[in-house]
Amino acid sequence: MSEIYVSTDVETDGPIPGPHSMLSFGSAAYTPDKRLVATFEANLQTLPGAEGHPDTMAWWRTQPEAWAAHRENPRDPAEVMPEYVAWIKALPGKPVFVAYPAGFDFLFIYWYLIRFAGESPFSFSALDIKTYAMAVLGTEYRNATKRNMPKAWFDKLPHTHKALDDAIGQGALFCNMLAANPRKK
Repeated sequence: MSEIYVSTDVETDGPIPGPHSMLSFGSAAYTPDKRLVATFEANLQTLPGAEGHPDTMAWWRTQPEAWAAHRENPRDPAEVMPEYVAWIKALPGKPVFVAYPAGFDFLFIYWYLIRFAGESPFSFSALDIKTYAMAVLGTEYRNATKRNMPKAWFDKLPHTHKALDDAIGQGALFCNMLAANPRKK
């Protein structure tokens, strides 16, 4: 069974889970040859007692369309996260969590998985696209930014701050990076 790359993007109302909530998330499952095999997305109800962080909420006020999209039909995380686990387990390969930046997105997904589903099919691991770019480009981490990446790595996909759109875009980016890695050939 080969790996399946689960590109995931989260949208939140603050920097950490618990005091703040994950508003929505989207995952796009890709095979290493860039075949999009499945997607999952959900808008979530906010956590009891959690509040939006003032800085994050100020930024959301500049993104009214995306904010409205994240607040449509929010569902209970206690229902969504077990469904997400079942979706991951049904994928045709060993799941690898992929994100940009993984440190932020995985923090929320892992916390919500453990809290509401009692398990993480990703174990404790996440693959960070920026770190992978650093390795492929042979550059320092802080220079491995999107503006310094080859244009050929980017498909013409929108970055809308809607979780599934962004997960699809970053998954395509990651697969293009895989194909460009001279060590993979």
